[in-house]
Amino acid sequence: MKNRPFVKYIALNFFLFSCFTVHAQTVIEPDLAKLFKSGSIKTYNRTATLTESGERKNVIHLDEKPDSGVAWLDGVAFSEGTIEFDLKGRNVMQKSFVGFAFHGHDDKTYDAVYFRPFNFKSTDTERKNHSVQYISLPANDWPKLRKEYPNQYEKPVNPVPEPDEWFHVKIVIEEKEVKVFVEHSDKPSLVVQQLSNQGNGKVGFWVGDQASGDFADLKIRKK
Repeated sequence: MKNRPFVKYIALNFFLFSCFTVHAQTVIEPDLAKLFKSGSIKTYNRTATLTESGERKNVIHLDEKPDSGVAWLDGVAFSEGTIEFDLKGRNVMQKSFVGFAFHGHDDKTYDAVYFRPFNFKSTDTERKNHSVQYISLPANDWPKLRKEYPNQYEKPVNPVPEPDEWFHVKIVIEEKEVKVFVEHSDKPSLVVQQLSNQGNGKVGFWVGDQASGDFADLKIRKK
């Protein structure tokens, strides 16, 4: 009888471990379906659903609500390395902000990289320059960064994805430098120095004010 709590602890950890595919002890590929069904995707200010998109299975969808929201992945902590995933937003003005949060301390303290698909193919240069954005909350949200450091923490993307279609993202974080690559390009669309000192923390799918989004095929390579 005395050993039951320990047995339950081992069983729980074994289950969570089974939700991840591990390669050479450096790369993890979370099974999003298992995480979702086990309640290991914890949302803040959003409702997550497990869905399909065309031929893609096991897609995490976050619904549209005021203010930003995150779907944190339980059991995944990240410091340095590479984060890759596919995402899909919408070509709807001011209603598509989709990306990824990392080094999360809590629901309002984290760094994030996100995209504004409605700006991808804009003919307005200023709008196009606001296609991919880095933020560090709560101290450095986009309005402050745009005002104090214009066009430093947000850039156009290259190559340019279709605003309504899936696209691939790779975020490389190393020695407080954040590089963002789009569609398997070998040249980053955005390179910035981190503004936070957290250095480690939770990770999760992120959407902004009045935005929904779809996420799939997450792969994390830890350094």
